[in-house]
Amino acid sequence: MSFVNIPLEQKQAVLQELSGIKEQFAARHWFPGTSGNLSLRIGDYASDNFHFAITASGKDKSVSTPSDFLFVDQAGRPCETTDLKPSAETLIHCEIYRETGCGAVFHVHTVFNNLVSEYFGEDGAVPIQGLELIKAFNIWEENAAITIPVLPNYAEIPRIAELVSGVLNPAIPGILLRGHGIYAWGKNAFEAKRHLEAFEFIFEYIYRDLLLRKS
Repeated sequence: MSFVNIPLEQKQAVLQELSGIKEQFAARHWFPGTSGNLSLRIGDYASDNFHFAITASGKDKSVSTPSDFLFVDQAGRPCETTDLKPSAETLIHCEIYRETGCGAVFHVHTVFNNLVSEYFGEDGAVPIQGLELIKAFNIWEENAAITIPVLPNYAEIPRIAELVSGVLNPAIPGILLRGHGIYAWGKNAFEAKRHLEAFEFIFEYIYRDLLLRKS
């Protein structure tokens, strides 16, 4: 389905859902400054010619306005005439959608995900084992162990985007950028939100566990 054939009510529903999620995350202080970005896929998920709504660049995400989001294509280019610019990190969203076929990608900056990504940055991954919240990723075995990839935080976004396919694990719906933030995704907004909340709980747990072990 081409973007022009997507019904207006479907576009409005996507924007409304994103706005509600943005409001919830802003209340948790997950968008310091104008950081972070949210996107939600629209139209035919099976097509390589996909489109998605994403937060506009440089917006205060603690307030809601008619210009909070815009629609872009699979290359991150605006689908409609607009003065808005997509988030600087749109290319990373494009790559995650292309590699996973997911329906939503959420990216936030928090103190805990920054600290944990820096602590394990040289290892290239954050190891997790035995935590209950691993079940949020549909991993149910007892004492399950997973690793969350950590990518370098290059200034040039295309350099980061081209690394995504090399570290992405379909079973682990998240990637950290070192000293930057987490990208989490899911088949829809509900699942992506659940995954992001689980990651953030895990990062806070890891940080506090490290402090206890050193005390």
